[in-house]
Amino acid sequence: MNPDALQELLNAIATGKITPDTALEKLKHLNFEPVADFAKVDHHRHLRTGFPEVIWGPGKTPEQIVQIINTLSRHSPVVMATRIETAIAEELEVEIPSLIYYPTARICALKTGQIPSQGSGVISILTAGTADLPVAEEAAITAQLCGFKTQRLWDVGVAGIHRLLSHRDLLAQADVIIVVAGMEGALPSVVAGMVDCPVIGVPTSVGYGTSFGGVAPLLTMLNSCATGIGVVNIDNGFGAAILAGQILRTAERLKGKEE
Repeated sequence: MNPDALQELLNAIATGKITPDTALEKLKHLNFEPVADFAKVDHHRHLRTGFPEVIWGPGKTPEQIVQIINTLSRHSPVVMATRIETAIAEELEVEIPSLIYYPTARICALKTGQIPSQGSGVISILTAGTADLPVAEEAAITAQLCGFKTQRLWDVGVAGIHRLLSHRDLLAQADVIIVVAGMEGALPSVVAGMVDCPVIGVPTSVGYGTSFGGVAPLLTMLNSCATGIGVVNIDNGFGAAILAGQILRTAERLKGKEE
């Protein structure tokens, strides 16, 4: 954070040159904080987007991740690092003993305070099969760490459609649904044809050779004849959770305006 820019902004508020609302808008774009010579941490991302910066683990050394976590934790009640393999997590826990590791989701989190609740909406997460769990858990843990309520429904793919149909009541009550599927990726289309809420399709790289590492389910979801489906990238459980969260927060904001 740039102290000179912040001081100038505070002086402008004190002298009446700008309003507090204008100052808030400017705060959304104040400077970043360097971390050594390898990163620039954006503390104001939460002000701009509603979600804090999250650490992408691959490509970073454990030492770099530790430094970024410690820097972010001074300004946020929870810090997340995604795609952290078990061996790396063990190294991180040596340096940060209070770090929490979610092995299936491959997420590390440091909680320094109470995570604010994001309202009454629930993000429901479905998987076609057990092999899709890592991506689905990435979505579920991300949503929970962002303050959203979640509901899990695993292994309800189209190969045994009766498993899905047995949960019709649960689906009918959903606010937004994330559907994680590999192979041919048909599950989001089936779900979207049964519910009246937004459906987010997440193709996974699970499948035989002609699934092309998730391209086949991606194309199926993009070409769905059911309406109301948004599709994120292959294996992107994190992105699906953030999109679902934005949908729920927008609904809460609109509800507040009506009241």
